[in-house]
Amino acid sequence: MTRPTPHTRTRAALGTALPLVMLAVGAGACASDGKPSGPAAAHGAEKQQAPAATPVPTPTAPPGPPGVLFDAFHYTGAEDPALASHGWTVRTDGGGPGIRDTWSKEGLSFPTVADAQSGQAMRLRVTTDGTPKGTKQVEVGRTAGESLNGTIAARVFFSDKPTDGRDGDHIIQTVYAISPDHNSKKYSELDFEYMPNGGWGAPGPRLDTTSWRSAAQNDRDTLATNKSVAGWHTLMLTADAGKVTYSVDGKTLYSSGSKSYPREPLSIRFSSWLIDLPTTPSGTRTWDMNVNWLYYQADKKVPLAEVEKAVGGFYAANTTFVNTLPKN
Repeated sequence: MTRPTPHTRTRAALGTALPLVMLAVGAGACASDGKPSGPAAAHGAEKQQAPAATPVPTPTAPPGPPGVLFDAFHYTGAEDPALASHGWTVRTDGGGPGIRDTWSKEGLSFPTVADAQSGQAMRLRVTTDGTPKGTKQVEVGRTAGESLNGTIAARVFFSDKPTDGRDGDHIIQTVYAISPDHNSKKYSELDFEYMPNGGWGAPGPRLDTTSWRSAAQNDRDTLATNKSVAGWHTLMLTADAGKVTYSVDGKTLYSSGSKSYPREPLSIRFSSWLIDLPTTPSGTRTWDMNVNWLYYQADKKVPLAEVEKAVGGFYAANTTFVNTLPKN
């Protein structure tokens, strides 16, 4: 099957680079200056008061284990300053893929979701009335390239049916990592692409797992899994020892080799978009994809059980964001 070039499709640069913020938890107590205090000292008493005891500093909680990025997506909306300060950019520029020039912040929210861990998730909502003017796609991603070797994991809710309106759209719900500069000579891309209704001439439901070697058409290693993955699942990308492994809920779906192994740090992104529009519009419909959390451990191959243990520890400590990755 021939399909367009990868997610570069003029969209690889999400925006102007923003500084990443390292999470610091807790604060140490201030020590006394040791000078005499009290009324006698204030009035020049002949007998000097004993110096005040220096308090024991309160230990500062560590920011998290080294080489980790974790986000529980506890934000108020696309305009929440914390979203940008934590290194995320919401796409609003033009171009593709999908329906060109329809990228909007309107589809990004952080609602209460009953079956999400801690009860909140990031929602990516696509809306369309079957016309380009009435279509809004959504994408959010890391501003900088941070992931190369290691394990990327995300708990994601995919939809097989629209939340509202008629079914049948060729929608793609994606979790992927991509070179921030789509003109890079070391361009790399790793994709999970879920198509409940198929696309590009192939039927659905289908989950494509693809490792791109370049931005050229079909320069890739790929495998299609022809089954529904609707509902909550933990998707994992593991890049280790020259091999990229794609797994869902701990079960390996596909592994690509050294020819398509990433050659530079990649930006982790989430997006939902439409391959095309029907020839005859038939009312407004909405499609929802939810992301509960993201976890990335640099330079380590981490099994699902350890990922879940680490994520559970962050939630138990009410820690909603950690970034201990090295600064670029």
